[in-house]
Amino acid sequence: MSTPYAKLPGWADYGLIPLINLLVAFIMAGLVVLLVGENPLRAAVILVDGAFGSGQNIAYTLYYATNFIFTGLAVAVAFHAGLFNIGGEGQAYIAGLGVSLVALAFDSVLPWWLTFPLAIAGAALVGALWALIPAYLQAKRGSHIVITTIMFNFIAASVMVYMLVNVLKPAAEQAPQTRQFLDGGQLPKLNFILEALGLSVRSAPLNISFLLALVMAVFVWALIWRTRLGYEIRTFGFSPKAARYAGISESRITIIAMMISGGLAGMMALNPIMGDQHHMALDFVAGAGFVGIAVALMGRSHPIGIVPAAILFGMLYQGGAELAFEMPNISRDMIVIIQGLVILFAGALEHMFRPTIQTLFASLSPRSMGIPAAKTGGA
Repeated sequence: MSTPYAKLPGWADYGLIPLINLLVAFIMAGLVVLLVGENPLRAAVILVDGAFGSGQNIAYTLYYATNFIFTGLAVAVAFHAGLFNIGGEGQAYIAGLGVSLVALAFDSVLPWWLTFPLAIAGAALVGALWALIPAYLQAKRGSHIVITTIMFNFIAASVMVYMLVNVLKPAAEQAPQTRQFLDGGQLPKLNFILEALGLSVRSAPLNISFLLALVMAVFVWALIWRTRLGYEIRTFGFSPKAARYAGISESRITIIAMMISGGLAGMMALNPIMGDQHHMALDFVAGAGFVGIAVALMGRSHPIGIVPAAILFGMLYQGGAELAFEMPNISRDMIVIIQGLVILFAGALEHMFRPTIQTLFASLSPRSMGIPAAKTGGA
């Protein structure tokens, strides 16, 4: 989405400013750690080592990052159309039905490599259809997309409780979950890649859906910056009035962008359901839809920024678990505070340091140092 600030070099806009915001967030988090009587430097070492200190830890970090790549891309597509999709949590949750129904139907008759494309289609279709309703309500009835997507998160949660308790739960089971998928409904692990690099991986759930997430990042980049539809989406997000003047249909772009967003969020369900748990249970999304908002903000709604931002939050999830174990004074609630600080400075206060950086760049420009601007030709 557009911002009211002067343009900076790409490396400063997409690299320097997010890095400064991140450093400030971790400095503030260090003060919080200091307040509870622990050493911030030791905590930082434990956090990083817990996320990247072994093959097992790296695999868990990338497993969590897979969820956040999907949901971050989903939020980013909506952002480019000027839409704030807060419904990624519900869209991913309800898309679990598309994944599970495919796995339950074909896990005994098809190998995983045939079940997987069907599950991708099922997840994307259900997620897109769930996002279609709020999109239609905004495009045709004037409802606000933020309000409706929040409401649909709660509706999705209620629907999933009903489906798991009354429809999909095996008769002899007490837990509200589907039966365990057979081999045809289980995705292969990617741990062999880390083991080929000499790292030891025991039982981490990193699976092939991580590669799908990277493919979707390339897809979003190509869609937004290399297609006519992407140009229309960006134009509409930049200026709805200009888009309407150019003949771009507001309702069409709203519905298409939201459906693509919902489909991307829906694919997140593949990772925990087919890649890890091998069944569908309650609350498998575990807040990934909301984390995707922070990932998209921190990644500046660009896949090149979203992927490392997702890995950062994967680090906070995995390294935070190790930190809470090694430092009893730092509870899981403290880890949530650290995540919140990252979200605060990378999202809500994203432009706090931009005016200062702009002033610095202006003072270093050739014109400010008395160097005349190069002539561009002419008579």
